[in-house]
Amino acid sequence: MRVIRVDASTATILLTEAPAPKVRDRQTGEIAKDAVSGEALMTVGVVYIDEGESSLIQVTVPESGVTEGLTVGAPVSLPGLVARPWQSVFNGKERHGIAYRATAIAPGAFPMTQAG
Repeated sequence: MRVIRVDASTATILLTEAPAPKVRDRQTGEIAKDAVSGEALMTVGVVYIDEGESSLIQVTVPESGVTEGLTVGAPVSLPGLVARPWQSVFNGKERHGIAYRATAIAPGAFPMTQAG
């Protein structure tokens, strides 16, 4: 499926859940790994606020992209943020959604347009 680049330059992104290992298999506890690099993946919860609307989303980030100094409730930046629509059939039911991925997560700042 198509990968859609997300322009977050005017958005405020706040950390709502600290980085945690992304679990591939809940029964075994196996941690998800990047298909290309084999690196462990992490998930973070953020609230994405742009143009007066907000969404709570989970973003997958490679373990090496998680930087120090992250604080729940504080602004963060998500370089390389992309959205990927997905769909699957599980137990005879069709499911669909949007998966978000970034190359890193780092402490950020509020957009200049909102400061002042």
